[in-house]
Amino acid sequence: MAPAGSPVLTWGRPLLLVLSVLCNLILPSAAVKHDLFKTCSQSGFCARNRAYADAAASLSSSWASPYALDPSSLSFSDGQLRATVVKAVLGTDATANFPLTVSFLESGVARVTLDEERRRKGDIELRHGSKARKERYDEAAKWALVGGLELSKGAVMTEVDDPNGAAKVRYGPDGKFEAVVTFAPFSLEFLRDGATHVKFNERGLLNMEHWRQKKEKVEGEGEGEEGKQEMVDTPEDESTWWDESFGGNTDSKPRGPESVALDISFPGYEHVYGIPEHASSMSLKQTRGGHGNYNEPYRLYNADVFEYIMDSPMTLYGAIPFMQAHRKDSTVGLFWLNAAETWIDIVKAKTGANPLSLGVSGKTNTQTHWMSESGLLDVFVFLGPTPRDVTTKYGELTGFTQLPQEFAIAYHQCRWNYVTDQDVMAVDRKFDKHDIPYDVIWLDIEYTQEKKYFTFDPLTFPDPKKMHAQLDGHHRKLVAIIDPHIKNVGDYPIVDEMKSKGLAAMNKDGNAYEGWCWPGSSYWVDCFNPLAIEWWKGLFKYDRFIGTAPNTFIWNDMNEPSVFNGPETTMPKDNLHHGNWEHRDVHNLNGLTFVNATYEAMLYRDGKKPADMRRPFVLTRSFYAGSQRMGAMWTGDNQADWSHLAASLPMILNNGISGFPFAGADVGGFFGNPSKELLTRWYQAGAFYPFFRGHAHIDTRRREPYLVGEPYTSIITQALRLRYALLPAWYTAFHEASVTGAPVVRPMFYEHPADEASAPVDDQMYLGGTGLLVKPVTAEGQTAVDVYLPDSTPYFDYFDFTRYAGPGVVRVPAPLEKVPLLMGAGHIIPRRDRPRRSSGLMKYDPLTLVVVLDEAGGASGEVYLDDGESFDFEQGGYIHRRFALDAGTRALTSVDVAARKGAKTAAFERDMAGVKVERVVVVNAPEEWKGKTEVHVSEEGARESQRRRPVGFEWVEGAKGKASWAVVRNPKVGVGKGWKIDFS
Repeated sequence: MAPAGSPVLTWGRPLLLVLSVLCNLILPSAAVKHDLFKTCSQSGFCARNRAYADAAASLSSSWASPYALDPSSLSFSDGQLRATVVKAVLGTDATANFPLTVSFLESGVARVTLDEERRRKGDIELRHGSKARKERYDEAAKWALVGGLELSKGAVMTEVDDPNGAAKVRYGPDGKFEAVVTFAPFSLEFLRDGATHVKFNERGLLNMEHWRQKKEKVEGEGEGEEGKQEMVDTPEDESTWWDESFGGNTDSKPRGPESVALDISFPGYEHVYGIPEHASSMSLKQTRGGHGNYNEPYRLYNADVFEYIMDSPMTLYGAIPFMQAHRKDSTVGLFWLNAAETWIDIVKAKTGANPLSLGVSGKTNTQTHWMSESGLLDVFVFLGPTPRDVTTKYGELTGFTQLPQEFAIAYHQCRWNYVTDQDVMAVDRKFDKHDIPYDVIWLDIEYTQEKKYFTFDPLTFPDPKKMHAQLDGHHRKLVAIIDPHIKNVGDYPIVDEMKSKGLAAMNKDGNAYEGWCWPGSSYWVDCFNPLAIEWWKGLFKYDRFIGTAPNTFIWNDMNEPSVFNGPETTMPKDNLHHGNWEHRDVHNLNGLTFVNATYEAMLYRDGKKPADMRRPFVLTRSFYAGSQRMGAMWTGDNQADWSHLAASLPMILNNGISGFPFAGADVGGFFGNPSKELLTRWYQAGAFYPFFRGHAHIDTRRREPYLVGEPYTSIITQALRLRYALLPAWYTAFHEASVTGAPVVRPMFYEHPADEASAPVDDQMYLGGTGLLVKPVTAEGQTAVDVYLPDSTPYFDYFDFTRYAGPGVVRVPAPLEKVPLLMGAGHIIPRRDRPRRSSGLMKYDPLTLVVVLDEAGGASGEVYLDDGESFDFEQGGYIHRRFALDAGTRALTSVDVAARKGAKTAAFERDMAGVKVERVVVVNAPEEWKGKTEVHVSEEGARESQRRRPVGFEWVEGAKGKASWAVVRNPKVGVGKGWKIDFS
């Protein structure tokens, strides 16, 4: 949620409404209010750096960056290049020094950091008597990075014959990567196989605003020219150097101007992706105007944006400063490790086209300009060459997505709000009555007693134990919301503890910061503080959070943080966090630290030993690089509108390739009442979101699937059953994401990197490596969709086996009752076909394998299974099988993906011994099988008489345009064993 409605609806107290008006409480009422959020021109450092770029562009060839590497400072050892970059301060004789470190990592990733010598030494003075730290913030890595930092043992530096001075470092796999450092002006160039792929400071836009002292006006001086004694050491506009006002709030800026900016170019690359979260296309647009482009840079500044608009670079709830550039057969990337407010300009320049040469087009160079308000310049460069290489190396740094419990990837039912425990139990019973599967029901803020978190309202939820017990009877879960704002009221032990222990975020004066959110006056827990994390962990224990149970899980909302009366509905930037870091330095990390504390709390809430822990499930609205390690996210307060349904696809795809694949959008739209057609189509699309949750605002009509009416209820139910049938495929995709960083749902370019036409496609997607290709209907009245197929590989309709093939666009029928879903030839898809009430009831159900033969007659696929809840898989408690139908031998085999042995292996194998493959469906079955009535099955460990046994078989000829298919009925082979089905 971020429940966002009127204060009367949420607080229900006239007094609080009056107070909210007196406090100028910001509560949106209809749609996003643009004047609540800054544009670049209203953000001082963005405006300054854009002006800097404009000045450089206007001077063109006469412009030279004022930054140069001092050759006498250069050294190289143990995979690191160190030097000092010297800035000539424009308009003066002064200089400023910036220590440079370029680290070449064993993984083939390069890391470039630039700090400021004077601030690092503490040789500056803070204004206003501030308690803030003097250094540039250097702890983002502590929160975002978890590994992959081992320095390269094979990196070698050599001098380069260059009139401006240069050095070259060869590094990476087989020494195929190179970094060329040019001394004057300072620049960096990254090459793979001799070709340049990434350039730093090519346009000379590097700009680290050095510390300078403001000469304050002497009291009693006149207001004429003599009274204006502010020190000016550059020709820049100083108006936002020392303080900045917006929306009635003034930022005191005790350290003065301190932004960091850099231009990073991708020569020969037309498409760049990533930097979520924005309601925009997956392939990012230009931001300097022009037809179809934006006039504003993409902004990363986590904010509570009410009813966000479509097709915009405007900031939203999360920030992952990770960008990929892609062209035919090559993908590279960069990670801008900075947690402050950040803006990114994108320009795409065509070069080399000859208008007299027909058919010869120029190449596109994508030029980006990154601007952050404070902190270090800290950038990682990934040279690919494949999309998988880039996402894997990024995941090694920031962590792969957690492997969730299996219930978490099933269907979640939510609204603001289920108002009583009886309401929850009634909804639960009605899902059963209508044979509609679901796994989780959610509670929004109204379950609490007067918005006090860690309480149940005794009037509306008098018996949460009974509620939990009913849900648990069908293996269902409850998710309850817990936000970071703690109500400031008497007789509330939680807030008393937080204040007495000094665990709240502080204002600029070092006192607990008080703001306004759903409870009214509130304090915010400071989860940058290790003591606050320990305290927070204790609050989730069953004897503290009374009414919860082992099947209770947590939703963290409003954690940008959202502050109704704060600037841009968040905290003032000059607030202070643990260690006296200013909020401006850490803003985009705030949501990560909060969900990290909750994740830790959920691990230890029952006091069990680590061996007995269950995997937490935590949903977060705000996120940063690394948040994927702790749970899921959703795209926030969307609307019941076709455009928001369409936008959810590129938003989720972009999140997936940016390392956070456990993503979804509110099915049906949070605000407004969807038409029955829109709701139905949204469920069909949502069945292919990694995180699948229906949710709605408190003012909307109830829209549980059983209330929609026929034929819609039946169609929605079929979409839900499709999700449940494919849970083995989904879980396998999540496992792959958890160990390789591969997205759970994948865009076309990721699976077909050599196909240029796939690069901008963001309205269709693959489910993991299954070959399942879905193109959800996202337009009203649409009864067919155009699906782009990159090559001649056959695809088959999932439901009736109609054959399609490219290259190019094919028209796929999509009447209301149908999800446009194709199966790529050459894949084997695992599923469970028995409808159940919840995923927990499916654990011991048999599998069906759908084998989709390619033109040669072969196919392959995988399935990964574990207990779906514990960490036993880390000790070998899992089954991971690879299936392959060999085109030559016509035999389908099952083998272990990798040798496994651990303390939990034998026990899990015994537990799963009764789980069989009950059916094998072969699509595109060859005509030579016509008339065959049996195949032969052999299984490891079988008795001699059973080692090659006949099993019933049927071949069915396809109708016009449809593939022939065959079925092996009940081969009775164990899913965890080696076996062979011989079709010859």
